Amino acid sequence: MSRRVLLASVSLALLPVAAFADPQPVAAEKEGDQAKNDASQVQQGANIIVSAPYRQSETDVLSGTSVVTGEELTRNLRPTIGETLARQPGVSASSFGPSASRPILRGFQGERVRILTDGIGSIDVSNTSADHAVIIDPLLAERVEVLRGPSALLFGSSAMGGVVNVIDSRIPRSVPQKGYRLSSIATYGSAANERSVGGAGDVAVGSHLVLHADGSYSKSDDLKIGGHALTPAKRREALVSAALPADPSDADPIDFAANAAVKNRLPNTAAKTWTAGAGAAIITDTGTLGIAYSHYDSLYGVPIRFATQPGQEQEAPRLSVVQNRLDLRAEADTGGGFLQKVRLRAGYAAYRHFELEPDGGIGTAFYNKGLEGRLELVQADHGAWKGASGVQYFARDFDVQGDEAFLPKNKTQQVGLFTLQQLDMGALKAEAGLRYEFTDLSANPLLGDQRFFSGKRSFEALSGSIGASYGVSRDVRIGLNLSHTERAPSAEELFANGAHAGTEAYELGDPGFRLEKSWGLEATLHAHGDGYSFDASAYYNWFSNYISDNQTQQAICAAAAAPSGRTVDLPCFQFTQRDARYYGFEAEGSVRLAQLGDYTVNLDALGDYVHANIVDEGPAPRIPAPRVLGGIEAQSDRLTARLEAEHVFVQNRIAAFETRTAPYTMVNATLSLKPFPTMPGTTLTLSANNLFDVDARRASSYLKDYAPLAGRDLRATLRFSL
Repeated sequence: MSRRVLLASVSLALLPVAAFADPQPVAAEKEGDQAKNDASQVQQGANIIVSAPYRQSETDVLSGTSVVTGEELTRNLRPTIGETLARQPGVSASSFGPSASRPILRGFQGERVRILTDGIGSIDVSNTSADHAVIIDPLLAERVEVLRGPSALLFGSSAMGGVVNVIDSRIPRSVPQKGYRLSSIATYGSAANERSVGGAGDVAVGSHLVLHADGSYSKSDDLKIGGHALTPAKRREALVSAALPADPSDADPIDFAANAAVKNRLPNTAAKTWTAGAGAAIITDTGTLGIAYSHYDSLYGVPIRFATQPGQEQEAPRLSVVQNRLDLRAEADTGGGFLQKVRLRAGYAAYRHFELEPDGGIGTAFYNKGLEGRLELVQADHGAWKGASGVQYFARDFDVQGDEAFLPKNKTQQVGLFTLQQLDMGALKAEAGLRYEFTDLSANPLLGDQRFFSGKRSFEALSGSIGASYGVSRDVRIGLNLSHTERAPSAEELFANGAHAGTEAYELGDPGFRLEKSWGLEATLHAHGDGYSFDASAYYNWFSNYISDNQTQQAICAAAAAPSGRTVDLPCFQFTQRDARYYGFEAEGSVRLAQLGDYTVNLDALGDYVHANIVDEGPAPRIPAPRVLGGIEAQSDRLTARLEAEHVFVQNRIAAFETRTAPYTMVNATLSLKPFPTMPGTTLTLSANNLFDVDARRASSYLKDYAPLAGRDLRATLRFSL
């Protein structure tokens, strides 16, 4: 590291810093006014952002945010975090079958979206390919927060699309008043015959030590769908191929007519997953220290990419996934003066998954060891000024082995330093942030394998944002934010050179890539008053050296594969750098229509739109289609009933290798009941999703032509807490 970089690092490290605020008071539960205030804020709702540098209202965040908790989280709960969040504004999902669906934020996915568990990365390989599951179990989530736009840069420059932070209770944050805390959830879903159960418990040992244990189990069959697996165009292709003369040299002919006829169920999508975890924390009035261990084990299939033309391969891949993980969280209250709190958060995980052959043998193995840590210093407030700075370290050791290894063994190390400062002058709030990152990537292929780049790349990236918001009135606040982001290419974008069965593509990176850079402008509007709320964001991003994968000539991949003697029998996709433009908006609002006895009747709606273009090439690939969602809801203390409809428009703005995505409309209904007045923590939720069993496909999915979303799904969820 150069002297200039070292001096910059030391200077930033000395800045007073911020980071994660806790979703509950960290001191032992007590009857003091401040403790009551904090607990009340969290229970009241979703408008308190705890993933922000310091606890603040959603209306004060200078970018689009969403919080999912309570009844909304229970209603939307699905086996993957992507599907759980898919009804939030600005959020879609990769939809690679029911077990591998990662969130997509504002059209960004993969490397440009960070998935966190309690502030630290999920430490898996879900960013590497859409068929790889996120190693986070939504069954154990207490709260999920989505940060879009510049505020996400606190967690890494690769998070330019946004951050999803899943908050659980694995490391206790408070001493239970009763000496214990219990929570459990059980779910049944008819579309996949899904049976899921999860539970967590805390017990106090003395006045300061809290022990925790949790676990979950989920099993599902092949997914029910609302029609054929293949789109009409793909079915026509398959039927034409079925009428062609058989190739006598083909030892294993494909039954194209049978492929065209597959309907009602999506083969090879059954799954079984179990998790277990244990934690402990020492909690005092001035700080906490906690550790946790967790184990994740899953076996799942991904939808078959049915062959529709001669010469295409057809596989039924299944993945066996295991992760073992250790986590640490510590916080100390310094007592005021210059610093208010010091926080440490760290996680280490060993991950592996095997891509299994039809006979159960291992075709390709993925091994990933990762370490991530954050040291955060929170300033004491000085009048209108408060702020934040910190240091973050990330290391990854990634190895792919087997016949379809598309990457060399590689290592990534990254150091980031960040600060966020805010002036609160009442009606006017101003905020500025800065992040410096040094990234080192190295590739070490097996001896004699000349396909892969062997060597090292290093990048220095500097990102920042500045913005302000103004309270037009007590209920209305507008904001504007300008950001500059620099992102180092990932190992996959630099070093890939091989066939990837999961995406049915030969992937080719470029070790000569430069930093990806962007400028972004975002405007926000928050309006919250008696009986109504409205939140909207509009954004525009200018990219230079934007990295995207595009289908190209087979000869390019064939030349790259030649040194190893391999042939290229999959479509060739090459990562390239171009200028790009992204713009769009998301908005959501609700209004109280009536008060009928004990029931409050609310009308709500949301909408989002993304327009993405690669300069001199055309539309960016896999961009979600515009959509609107509206619902009417009757709420009381005991019973909540909701009816909603989501319409997703046609997606005609497609890359050259994509196909048009048809529009669809889904109707859903939910009934949530608290059956026992003396046990408000017990809730029974009944829902009917996709009531009319429509054929629905997301434009953002690699498999949209082969695997639609779930058909009619009747769900029952029982949640209990004590």
